[in-house]
Amino acid sequence: MKSSENDGVDNISKRFSTLFSSFRGKLTKESEYLQLSVSSTEPREPRYASGQFFFEYLVVVTLQKKNDGGYEPQIIYQFPKRDGMVRFQKEEEEKTLKAITLFCFPEGISWAPLTEYRSETFSFVLTEIDGSRRNGYCRRLLPHGKGARPPEAYCIISKLACFGLFSKIFDEVEKRSQISKAMIYPFMQSLREAPFPAPGNTVKVKSFIPESGTEIIELTRPLDSWLEHVDFRTLFSCLKDEELLQVFASTVLERRIVFIAEELSTLSQCLHAVAALLYPFTWQHTFISIVPEILIDVTMAPTPYLLGVQKRLLDQIMDQSDLLIVDLSEGTSKKFIMTIGDEKNILPPKLQEEILQALSMRKENSTPEELNRLVSDAFLPFFVKTVGHFASYVKRNGNGQPGVFQKRNFYKAIESKSTRKFVKRFIQTQMFDLFIQDVEQQQASQDGFFQKKIAEYQEKKKKEKSRKQ
Repeated sequence: MKSSENDGVDNISKRFSTLFSSFRGKLTKESEYLQLSVSSTEPREPRYASGQFFFEYLVVVTLQKKNDGGYEPQIIYQFPKRDGMVRFQKEEEEKTLKAITLFCFPEGISWAPLTEYRSETFSFVLTEIDGSRRNGYCRRLLPHGKGARPPEAYCIISKLACFGLFSKIFDEVEKRSQISKAMIYPFMQSLREAPFPAPGNTVKVKSFIPESGTEIIELTRPLDSWLEHVDFRTLFSCLKDEELLQVFASTVLERRIVFIAEELSTLSQCLHAVAALLYPFTWQHTFISIVPEILIDVTMAPTPYLLGVQKRLLDQIMDQSDLLIVDLSEGTSKKFIMTIGDEKNILPPKLQEEILQALSMRKENSTPEELNRLVSDAFLPFFVKTVGHFASYVKRNGNGQPGVFQKRNFYKAIESKSTRKFVKRFIQTQMFDLFIQDVEQQQASQDGFFQKKIAEYQEKKKKEKSRKQ
């Protein structure tokens, strides 16, 4: 017979198994079921992608005072309106919109009217029942007016993952909101009608502002589409390089990691940045860049996760074990509130030094594009050198059947003992397993960015070997 404690653990496991199986589960008083994950990279496209919009819709969320004195986030505007939906579609849409309000105001009901409020931008990713992904971009600000009032949030839902681009869009939205809300919607209509640019391309949007006339706003997607949702500046300002390396090591082994900060923008930007360090692999487990207070029990899940939690909720997660808690707060000297204890020893020492050496080349006032290149040069070679030989160990019989990965031969081929030790752990992760499953299903070797870097490294090794001979 099981003890009540074991029963409790089983119940938690069952609960979170349900919790993570679908983004739009039941939103009831007993449970708020949400699932978030890292967005996948966009494929290379022509200059414009036909049939796609910049965004699906814009909602404005405000805080409505309830009879008990608390506040509840409610949508007061949606553009464009969704008409012609059948009953099932309407119900699913209502659940999604309800979830969006929670992420726009994750603090819950604890609010008070304000006379000053610094606007902030953050993001989240929604995974639908069918596995499709949509990105939520949110700008919270104090509405135009006099006297104390609660902030409101503008939230854009889009299939396009590009934080920098939507941050620029919100700058335009905020500028117009200071004049009149009526100025926002013509701009959003022009944006919705604009062609959806491919990576590296620019679209120009015309917008009229009284007293300023017609403005032309240029919106450009970065060429490196796998990094377009990321701005590494906040992450580098919060953590030292050695600290970042420990976070990276824990993430690579798919551990439970909680990031703590006071600002929502800090949480969302840092979590997306940490997830991007894993390229060409993708975080496969629970990913919630900003955990609403009502969902704080998600930290009790026994499975791997990357979570962003506001600092005021720290006491509610301190009774966990086997957990890495990282404090991103400004001015905090102790960045690791809780550790497993082996974070410094996970990665091979020589490769750790190479990453640190590459990161030391960072300039003090690097642009986002410069940081993207630096991060790529620092972290991608790590995977090239540890697992870049994977293609040679996928056995194919040539009759169109999937290949078979020879795991044992793969890690035994590694000469360095420390690298082999790391790889034996890494190949047990879900991110590597799914990566290899995709490779096994492919009929021919792919010609992507990772494969290009592998080829360059292997050619370099051949030349060095021939010189020694």
